[in-house]
Amino acid sequence: MNDSSAPDPAEIPGQHQAPAVLEVRDVTVRFGGLTALADVSLAVPPRHIRGVIGPNGAGKTTLLNVLCGFIRPDHGEVLFDGTSHRALRPHHLAALGVARTLQGVGLFAGLTALENVMVGATPQAKAGFGGALLSLRRARREERTLAEQATQAMERVGVAHLRDSRPAELSYGIRKRIALARALAAKPRLLFLDEPASGLDDAELDELGQLIRDLASEASLVVVEHHMDLMMSVCDEITVLDFGKVISAGTPREVQADPAVTAAYLGAAQDTPERAGE
Repeated sequence: MNDSSAPDPAEIPGQHQAPAVLEVRDVTVRFGGLTALADVSLAVPPRHIRGVIGPNGAGKTTLLNVLCGFIRPDHGEVLFDGTSHRALRPHHLAALGVARTLQGVGLFAGLTALENVMVGATPQAKAGFGGALLSLRRARREERTLAEQATQAMERVGVAHLRDSRPAELSYGIRKRIALARALAAKPRLLFLDEPASGLDDAELDELGQLIRDLASEASLVVVEHHMDLMMSVCDEITVLDFGKVISAGTPREVQADPAVTAAYLGAAQDTPERAGE
């Protein structure tokens, strides 16, 4: 007999019927005698926004660097679509359908905004960005394809009208949008956003929040961010790190109500030099 009072697994926080696009299993990273991450685990289902928060020095950047292949964990594994990638390197990400933004902007000063975004579209092209810029005979069709993809990505974030501008001519907030467009141009299935709200004003934050929610209709996202209001408004689930350990995980409401999270942030207000930085 079926128990009609039993909860639907889809309604239980942390229970997902679809396989995870990204799974982190018991990842530990040590730098000499310092443990930067200790048995960190999380999962990101399709079209899901997973936030990662924590005080300075909590291990957020280290975790993101593990996910991007810049750091190899001492223990544990990272899985994309159920496949473990123990030897993951940054140049593998595009083939896995993964893109990321940086804490800063990372645009090329000598290229136009459009050309910067075209760099992100290169995984979709056969001839490559270098050939496209040189207008090699075989690359001309690819150049048009790259430009179309880049323009679509710029339209998505509202900066297509600035396609011919150089980074130095643009505000920091606009440069951040162009950097995001560059990541979107690759049409990723999984997108890592590293401090996307830094340097943005209130109006730009509202627009960013709406954009992140819109992106979740077609991709999964991992967002590392200090801006708590933004994270609480856009994330499906949040993982909270402190001193490299997961101290809380769940919905924004669950995380906000967790005394361990409050204690971690109150303690951060009295940071020691050893804690500051990441």
